[in-house]
Amino acid sequence: MPINQRLSLLGKIVTLIVAVFLSTIALAQPGHKENDHCYVDGLSDRLRCGYVKVAENPSNPNGRKINIHYAVIPAVKNIYPNQAFLAIAGGPGQSAIDNAPLFDNTFGQVRETRDILLIDQRGTGRSNILQCPEDKDISPLLINGDDFDSVAETKKCLASIDSDVAQYTSTNALNDFEVVRKFLGYDKLHVYGISYGSRMAQLYMREHAEALATVTLDGVVPMQQSVLAIGLAIDRAFNLLISDCESQDQCQKQFPSIREALANIESQLLLEPIKTQIFHPMTAQPTEFLLTHDKFLGVIRLALYSPNTRALLPHAIDQAGKGNYQAILGLYSLSMEGMDIAMGMHASVVCSEDIHRLSTDLSAELEQSYIGKTMFSELSKVCSVWPSDKVDESFSAPVSNNIPTLLLSGELDPATPPDWAKLAMTDMKNAKHLIAPYAAHGVAMQSCANRIVAQLVEQESTVELNGDCLKEGRARGFYLNASGIDIFMPSTEQPLKITSEEVL
Repeated sequence: MPINQRLSLLGKIVTLIVAVFLSTIALAQPGHKENDHCYVDGLSDRLRCGYVKVAENPSNPNGRKINIHYAVIPAVKNIYPNQAFLAIAGGPGQSAIDNAPLFDNTFGQVRETRDILLIDQRGTGRSNILQCPEDKDISPLLINGDDFDSVAETKKCLASIDSDVAQYTSTNALNDFEVVRKFLGYDKLHVYGISYGSRMAQLYMREHAEALATVTLDGVVPMQQSVLAIGLAIDRAFNLLISDCESQDQCQKQFPSIREALANIESQLLLEPIKTQIFHPMTAQPTEFLLTHDKFLGVIRLALYSPNTRALLPHAIDQAGKGNYQAILGLYSLSMEGMDIAMGMHASVVCSEDIHRLSTDLSAELEQSYIGKTMFSELSKVCSVWPSDKVDESFSAPVSNNIPTLLLSGELDPATPPDWAKLAMTDMKNAKHLIAPYAAHGVAMQSCANRIVAQLVEQESTVELNGDCLKEGRARGFYLNASGIDIFMPSTEQPLKITSEEVL
């Protein structure tokens, strides 16, 4: 509030009282931030953190409020104080703030001159998370998904959440992002969206183009596509894995019957789960492990996301076909502590934006999908009882604008194949699509693409971007034994010595 220097003493007192009153009111306004600084696990830097208050239901601004938390990883040299690099997490359901170390490590070059802005999307992380309760009494090693009634469990989850879950959609979350941007005073954002985050980035392009300087879509989910089509993408990536092994002499020699081994283990698991004695992956103590068909397919699916774990799959499948499940257990243990996804928020998005957008043909394909069939079936049950506000046809329209946009795809991606990026850029007039031949999901984290993103941010143009560095090096071969030592590269047929750190 401006103060006239000629105010009388009484006037100054009155002004002070008014200022205090207004500051008290400000505590309840959308722009109030609770903390000036904070730290997150895995990152030694002190961040600027806080939250904004927004209406849970935007159509009822005087109703219940929720806090949308943000964190700013400050620029090393604050040359562009009015710009920020907004990194949007995937899932749907992941916390951007919890992934601060990953974003900082990947985009260190961007951070040299611009803040990295992280926002926990409504329903995730610290922003009124919609999380379903877990049964801690059942060991992950012994859990059997066939024993769960998905509809009953979904109702139990809903009963534990005190929120209007239908309001936790991408569109409402986008409005929250804009409140944060304006509150922090950024004129322009360089948006990076990975996986589901690429949908959020495209919505930003559509609704608030004036606020964006550049956009990077990494692992692209096109607006025209339901995320449930991921089932077919997983099948594609798995078939590519088998073909790669069969086309490489050493892998084919070591695992000559991988298709037969896969058929054998599947036929057994379809009849009944396999209970076996194994060594606990954390304690190395003898214990029991229950391997179900869905658990086995889940291991395969998640292992395909990274070239490192993908390289272990032929050996794991081969050993399982011989009755040794220790390698499968090793891969399964990577997800035993959960996927850090707020499943309530996940359901709110998928049930509002995806389940009803499946065409008859795509639904039929998913029913025949190797891995996607189970995902489709379970999500259909969840959405049958989950409250949702279905998006209309306009939601599926491709994005059309002139914002400099980089689209990144991994050739091995089991979730968002390169064809999805081509579909997304149908009406983008200033876009460039680069494919990393040896990357899976999250190209910027697995290749030189992070440097290309930095170039886009610095130049605010796609003209000089090229993907030559993405083609350098060689495809990762496959592990031929359980020791994690010898791995054969397809172009040399010579063993490459690697460290355990590279496997993780």
